[in-house]
Amino acid sequence: MAETVTPTVDDTPPPTSTRRERSGWYIYDWANSAFQTTVITVFLGPFLTTVAELAAGCELGADTCDGFVYPLGIKVAAGSYYPYLISLSVFLTVFVLPVIGAIADRSVHKKRLLGGAAFTGSGATIAMAFVTGDRYLLGGALFLIANISFGAAIVVYNSFLPQLGGPDERDGISSRGWALGYLGGGLLLALNLVAITLLDEGDNPQRTLDLARWSIVSAGVWWAAFTLVPLRWLRERPTAAALTRGGNVLTDGFRQLGRTMREIKAYPLTLYFLLAFLVYNDGIQTVITLASQYGTEELRLEQSTLIVTILLVQFLAFGGALSLGALAKHIGAWKTVLLSLVLWTGVIIAAFRLPAGAPVPFMVLGAAIGLVLGGSQALSRSLFSQLIPAGKEGEYYGFYEISDKGTSWLGPLAFGLVFQLTSSYRVGLVSLLIFFVVGFLLLLAVPMRRAIIAAGNTPPRVL
Repeated sequence: MAETVTPTVDDTPPPTSTRRERSGWYIYDWANSAFQTTVITVFLGPFLTTVAELAAGCELGADTCDGFVYPLGIKVAAGSYYPYLISLSVFLTVFVLPVIGAIADRSVHKKRLLGGAAFTGSGATIAMAFVTGDRYLLGGALFLIANISFGAAIVVYNSFLPQLGGPDERDGISSRGWALGYLGGGLLLALNLVAITLLDEGDNPQRTLDLARWSIVSAGVWWAAFTLVPLRWLRERPTAAALTRGGNVLTDGFRQLGRTMREIKAYPLTLYFLLAFLVYNDGIQTVITLASQYGTEELRLEQSTLIVTILLVQFLAFGGALSLGALAKHIGAWKTVLLSLVLWTGVIIAAFRLPAGAPVPFMVLGAAIGLVLGGSQALSRSLFSQLIPAGKEGEYYGFYEISDKGTSWLGPLAFGLVFQLTSSYRVGLVSLLIFFVVGFLLLLAVPMRRAIIAAGNTPPRVL
């Protein structure tokens, strides 16, 4: 018989942390956002799509390509290869990330787990230097390693958040982390933009492809270098289970995950919030991940236009994250996230109507995305921290991360399938509306205060 879990309100004093420790936590967002921005959002989609098109026999620089590649003998349209890779990476993370979270909860060395995952991911990103010619399989394999490692590191990183401040502090802490991440990601992207502007040869598509590859490599170097800061400044804060554990942390982690899977039904409202997040954030991540491919393949925009737009998004997202974090102090994080989902729906409708070959409307839309992007994600992260039973932060963030920071799967899968059936990126984009509408309705139905109390936590003053 499964043991019964009785939720109780946690009346222990809120955790405290030093300014140095919180700064170290913020810096990891600065470090890993280079991968999210330079690799996932801008360069990797067009880069791997071009490599796949070369493998399919298409000419480099051709306006259209109807060719196919055959990874593991499966017929795949070259334009669908990258969206399918994203979906595959998320399918694998479904098994990896909750286990990583359980191990983090049982380990007294969470910083080592953070460093191991971060350096594995950054190493795979740096190895993209070897993806030349038509080596689309090598590029796909390295992407899978990098993206799964990226998600694993974020699970461990997020599990520090509830230990850095009380219920009324976490929205601000989370928002500052996201904001600094956008600033760091934007800075590296700006440097890459300068390099491309100085070195690109407009009539030489091979040169453009090479510059994209080295920009991807630069993100791996940035990620690895700045990860050293949080590894030095963060404090180990092991849970009670980690301090009293015996045996092997890996096997203990699997056992703990099994117990959590049996006990999680005691927190149905936490699961309901998680379902809402998985739906709407899948839409957000798909927009972020495929925006560059949509801009190049459908709107026929230059790479420099895409980079400038993403830079605009990054720097406006810095202010947007802080602004929505401030708004949450007055109306609550839950209402602020709901408002952001309404704005996201408008973004999708506007993106569908964008004219091809017109950079200014694309940039204006990017500005709108920047204003809502950081806040919707930062506040979702801090909201979820209120719904996690004490001592289970890593495990629950393992489930959370399945649809966070580049690990969406239903959206890219829908986008890829629609493109393969219609050869239209615009029609694929319309399929993403359902994620924001359904996610909004699911989140609206969550009684947040009751959900927080049911998880044994104290609600913030403004919710």
